[in-house]
Amino acid sequence: VQLVESGGGFVQPGGSLRLSCAASGLTISRYCMGWFRQAPGKEREGVATIRGGRTTYADSVQGRFTISKDDAKNTLYLQMNSLKLEDTAMYYCAAKYCWTNEYNYWGQGTQVTVS
Repeated sequence: VQLVESGGGFVQPGGSLRLSCAASGLTISRYCMGWFRQAPGKEREGVATIRGGRTTYADSVQGRFTISKDDAKNTLYLQMNSLKLEDTAMYYCAAKYCWTNEYNYWGQGTQVTVS
């Protein structure tokens, strides 16, 4: 199983980025998928999850970020708009069996820097 994130980079406050997570070795339509982030010196936090057509968001990103997936491409996305300085972090995608609490598979992360 491999999850490979891409799309990170440098952006000014108020800008947008779209992260992608290409999956191999698993079929994302059969898993619950999520985006997480970790800023230096802070704990990892959940950003958004998607299960079928249902999505959830952290309060801090609600209304600015959109999680989506393309089952045909086996790819997860995170559209990030109105980026703030505090969104700076390493962003990770993850997959889990929907009946479990812990995420089973993680990507290597992609860095997002808002400055």
